Amino acid sequence: MKKILILSANPINTNRLRLSEEVREIRQALKLSDNREAFELIQIEAVRIDDLRRTMLEKKPSIVHFSGHGTGTDGLVLENTSGELQIVSTESLSHLFELFKEQVECVLLNACYSEIQAEAIFQHIDCVIGMTQPIQDDVAIHFSKGFYDALFAGRNYVDAFKFGQNNINLNNISPSNIPLIKIRPNSKNSFQNNKITTQSSIAKLGISTAVVLVLSAGLVGFFISLGDTELVTKVTLCLYYLFMVALRLPLLVLETTHIKSNFSRRHFCQTL
Repeated sequence: MKKILILSANPINTNRLRLSEEVREIRQALKLSDNREAFELIQIEAVRIDDLRRTMLEKKPSIVHFSGHGTGTDGLVLENTSGELQIVSTESLSHLFELFKEQVECVLLNACYSEIQAEAIFQHIDCVIGMTQPIQDDVAIHFSKGFYDALFAGRNYVDAFKFGQNNINLNNISPSNIPLIKIRPNSKNSFQNNKITTQSSIAKLGISTAVVLVLSAGLVGFFISLGDTELVTKVTLCLYYLFMVALRLPLLVLETTHIKSNFSRRHFCQTL
C-alpha cells in the first residue's frame, strides 16, 4: 500500500489559504478510484517541525505533499507552538529528506516559489514537484485534483504531473507552467510496479499450469499404452489433485495480495 502524507500549515499571521478544500478534493479523488485500496491518506494540519519528523518516522509515507506558504530562498512556512509562522530553511529540508531517501518516492510542494526547495530535495528524492511562481488557491487545488485523479488511476508520476497541468489549462485559470517536476529516469511508481509484478506472477503461474497439464496428459497416455488399468487409475487420481491445485494457484496469489493489503490498511494508519 502506498501511503500519502499530506502536511498543511497556515499560520495565524499569514494570508488565509483554502487548504481544507484541497484535501477534500484529494480525498474525493481517492474515494472515486477503483484502486482506493492501494492508497492511504494521512493528514497533519498546522504542522510543526516536530510533526514533520515524527510523522514521517511513524507512518513511513511513499509520497509527501505539502500545502501552504513558501518564501522562495528562505524556505517553507510551518507553524510554531503559538500558531505563528516558523520558516524551515531549504538546507534543513534537504537534509531531512536525505534521511528518508530509501522510503520516500515523491515530494509535492504546493506552495509559492517552492522550486528552490524542490531543487534541493531532488538531490536525495527521485521525484519532486515545486512551483516556479506564486500559486493561487484555485490553481493549487486544480493541479492537485488532476495529479491525484491520475495517480489513483495507476498512472506514473510524470503522467500524473501532466494531468495536473492539463487540469489548470482546462479551467483556464493560470499558466500551466507554474508547477515544475524534477524526476530521474529510473524513478519508481510502486503502485504501478506492484500491479505489473502481480500480473507477471499470475501469467507465469498460468504458463506453469499449462505445462503441467500437457505433461500430465502425456503421462496418462503412456500408462494407458502399457495396459495397466490399476496403475492408470492411481496415476489419474493423483494427476486430478495436481490439476486442481494448479488451477487454484493464480487465485491464491490474488487472494493473498488482497488480504495483505486489507490487513495493512486496518492495522497501521487512520484513513481519512
